[in-house]
Amino acid sequence: MGQLQHGLMYENAPKQTFPNLYRRALGAEIPAEAVKFIEEWVDLDDLWDSVILNTSSPLNLINVISWRGYDGSEIGSIINIKRLNDIRYVNKFLESANEYLRPGGYLIGCVETSQQRKDRLMEKFAFPFNHVYYFFDFWVKRVWPKMPHLKHLYFLLTLGRNRVISEMETYGRLYSCGYKLLKTVDAGGQMFFVAQKIAEPDYNSDASYGPLIKLRRVGKNGKIFNVYKLRTMYPYSEYLQAFIYDNYGLQKGGKFKDDPRVTTMGRIFRKYWIDELPMLINWLKGDVKLMGVRPLSKHYFGLYPKEFQDYRKQFKPGLIPPVYVEIPKSLEDVVDIECRYLKAYERNPILTDMRYFWKAFCNIVFKKVRSN
Repeated sequence: MGQLQHGLMYENAPKQTFPNLYRRALGAEIPAEAVKFIEEWVDLDDLWDSVILNTSSPLNLINVISWRGYDGSEIGSIINIKRLNDIRYVNKFLESANEYLRPGGYLIGCVETSQQRKDRLMEKFAFPFNHVYYFFDFWVKRVWPKMPHLKHLYFLLTLGRNRVISEMETYGRLYSCGYKLLKTVDAGGQMFFVAQKIAEPDYNSDASYGPLIKLRRVGKNGKIFNVYKLRTMYPYSEYLQAFIYDNYGLQKGGKFKDDPRVTTMGRIFRKYWIDELPMLINWLKGDVKLMGVRPLSKHYFGLYPKEFQDYRKQFKPGLIPPVYVEIPKSLEDVVDIECRYLKAYERNPILTDMRYFWKAFCNIVFKKVRSN
């Protein structure tokens, strides 16, 4: 099925409904549970305000809407039943849909998440062949497309079809393109989602996929700079801080609780600070000093009290934060600990950093304090 389109293609044609037409057409392509899910958001008997597609090309979306003669701001919902895994330029499609949706409009789509893919392959092949197949599938279709230089060869050979996308990467791409996730449902081995347009896309042409990443952080005087780290999260996770905070909250120590953005390898890296080794580049560049408050994202920084934000901006952040000296149990504790450190640093910078560094060293080496 190349493309499902709107029934009205002629100027000044009278509006009418098509009972069961789109429902039957969708039912031939996607599971009944997914059709029911779509009906929660769109009236399939009256699609004058919607577009239904089965395409991997942003051009097809543009052509259909242009053919209809609609102004882009008038589209209430866009439904694409082509998996995100098979769309070569995922963000370009999401950005194009955003352009034609009215504010508050819905984008409905689907993806086979990495976990769903693993479950499918494990069930498809007998042991131990399923593990062997999954090992190579993981490296070729999940790691390879995200490696610098190698990804160009991958997309040349596959045209971007059938690549692995995690659930968190899906959410992150949606948020980066101006959407808010409203609901998901698993049906037929895929995750169907509905997202609402809430903003313009970020148009991030500098998104990182490889093992070395750059994260935008708040520095001295509020200046935004790039912190270098080894990847511990799925791609586009930086766009999900508000989503994770709203849905998971903070754990003991002031970090996000049970953060689903962190990969299995990432948890190991974080436990032993392997992910922070590239921050030595920032130290050599003078972006941070050895001891100091942690450089924070704009969202996390916004959780701090406003008056403390203004005070904190006066100081250069550091590699080793004071929370390794006094272990916090909440965000309020983090603020109190950082405030005490900064006030002491104002009075005697060298002595304060020497004292805090030694205490942090003892906690890390002898008391086995570890990063979460």
